[in-house]
Amino acid sequence: MIAYPDEIKLTRQLIFDSHAHYDDEKFNGIRDELLNALPKYGVSFAVTCSVDGKSSENSNKIAEKYPYIYSAVGIHPENLDSNTPLSVIKKLSQFCKCVAIGEIGLDYYYNSDNKIEQMDIFEKQLVLANELNLPVIVHDREAHSDTLELLKKHKPKGVVHCFSGSSEMAKEIINIGMYIGVGGVITFKNSRKLPEVLTTIPTDKLLVETDCPYLAPEPYRGQLNHSGFITLTAKKIAQILNLSFEEVLTITSNNAKKLFSIK
Repeated sequence: MIAYPDEIKLTRQLIFDSHAHYDDEKFNGIRDELLNALPKYGVSFAVTCSVDGKSSENSNKIAEKYPYIYSAVGIHPENLDSNTPLSVIKKLSQFCKCVAIGEIGLDYYYNSDNKIEQMDIFEKQLVLANELNLPVIVHDREAHSDTLELLKKHKPKGVVHCFSGSSEMAKEIINIGMYIGVGGVITFKNSRKLPEVLTTIPTDKLLVETDCPYLAPEPYRGQLNHSGFITLTAKKIAQILNLSFEEVLTITSNNAKKLFSIK
């Protein structure tokens, strides 16, 4: 059963989910029902991100089917064993609704034994994104120093999604010209650092996201997440920044459209 929060009734087509994974198997069996319904619940745009070659193909197919969905193609640090050639990502990036290279980056939480390989693939995809003049969607978990080092070296357009770094790191990311992505974690009861960091981020560098089907916000934590739940994330951000709910959705939607060159 698909849950929709009450706050979703307030959105007026203002939601831009800058990071989703609608090719994920958790959506099997309900994908069409959900993606057909979301525009009726205020979702105007979403970027569905990829983790390897097959995922990138699927993301492009989803974007081709649904007018409000765009794709990002790339190799996630947890999917290096897919052995996806970079040439495949480059070819798939030519799809007319592909707006970014992602999800790419570093993850030392699950595996720190292959740091050199992770950094190599990440750097090659940063180079590719700059070559193609596409933004990047960056994954950074327990790898702040190495992530920042490579971003400062290549200075891509893009966003560090599901941001978990410090205020100082956020400032350096913004100085590069990149955006900061905030999702449902901001609503978690044990989320103490992120609300503080949020107050230091200029609103013109802020994006909202779901990372669905994972990281559903409170009070739906642990349940299947989808773009409609951004309403709860935006509500929490609005409280922290002393803005209105609609201001947060409008600002972040405009930011995402600018980053991904969507009108």
